Amino acid sequence: MQGRCYRLQVQGTIRLDKRTKNLAKRLKPGEIALIDHVDIDSTAARMLVEAKVVAVINATTSCSGRYPNLGPRVLLDAGIPIIDNAGDDLFKGIREGEKIELRGGSILRDGEEISRGELLTPACVDKLLEESKKNLGNELERFAENTLTYVTKEKTLLLDPAALPDINVVIDGRHALVVVRGESYKEDLAIIRTYIRDVKPVLIGVDGGADALIELGLKPDVIIGDMDSVTDSTLRCGAELIVHAYANGKAPGMTRIEELGLSAKICSVPGTSEDLALLLAYEKGAELIVAVGTHSHLVDFLDKGRKGMSSTFLVRLKVGNRLVDAKGVSKLYRVQPSGRHLAALVLAALVLIFTIIALSPTVQDRIQTIMDDLRSQFWHLWVKMRMWER
Repeated sequence: MQGRCYRLQVQGTIRLDKRTKNLAKRLKPGEIALIDHVDIDSTAARMLVEAKVVAVINATTSCSGRYPNLGPRVLLDAGIPIIDNAGDDLFKGIREGEKIELRGGSILRDGEEISRGELLTPACVDKLLEESKKNLGNELERFAENTLTYVTKEKTLLLDPAALPDINVVIDGRHALVVVRGESYKEDLAIIRTYIRDVKPVLIGVDGGADALIELGLKPDVIIGDMDSVTDSTLRCGAELIVHAYANGKAPGMTRIEELGLSAKICSVPGTSEDLALLLAYEKGAELIVAVGTHSHLVDFLDKGRKGMSSTFLVRLKVGNRLVDAKGVSKLYRVQPSGRHLAALVLAALVLIFTIIALSPTVQDRIQTIMDDLRSQFWHLWVKMRMWER
């Protein structure tokens, strides 16, 4: 990979958007992504990897050193080169759909250089990440100060019942699965598929997390969020929709819902949409809440650009006695077939074969013909061997 970065020379169609998650929806395999994303987080990077882009151009700094963000490493490990600090003017000087060429750190159109950035290598990214770890203490201190400041304003989340809308889905006494588009959310979701099949929990998708449920062949019961990173087809799946509104009651996500001809309820609760989803499951009486892809540690929240985590801190204090976090299940446990399972599979296959033979005269005749041929060949072989002995 390192050699490829040093000798970068690729061509492709360029797609551009300053919001990476919006751009990922339009990208096609083999295209080049132009983004404006300070400190690329791992979730955004994986979206670009899944889109199968051939290169990423970042108008700004992919790894500023503020904290150890893993996005650049994810891209490079997937064989996707990054041209960093290409400049914001590139958004004005190039149109989506144009053909461009990348040579080293140069960005060319019709053979003419229109911009230049820094070509990131694995060694360069590793050095930046190592240096950023030294700054993590300062970030943690600022993060904690902001969290404590906002806790006093949002303490009603812990002390008072949340003002939640009525929903038709019955949650009381059932398990609830809350899926957020976070680190390893698809892998973790796939690992607990047996649990989903057996227990049949209420499925709550938070924005793009609802798409992950659909991809797994599951239909969300409730979709919660700003409605800016979930596909139209998923919104039309028949789930109950709850648009997360700002504290002042404004809900920009309702515009999209209305344009699709759908209806939704609006809920204004401090914090993130995943906070709202956890509160909904808790307040509606879920016996157990299983969270997939939720944000739970410092780098997670720094990735999201939040200055504090008071709402999530308070929500997790409130729902903690019922909450099970599935984050990282895919790394802890991977399903491997045991010898007993393989033996059962072979036995089942043999039973199926013998059943087909027993029920099909045609198959029986064919097998009889084969057996007769084999006996004839063995007979001729035996006769020849006897003759050689004489």
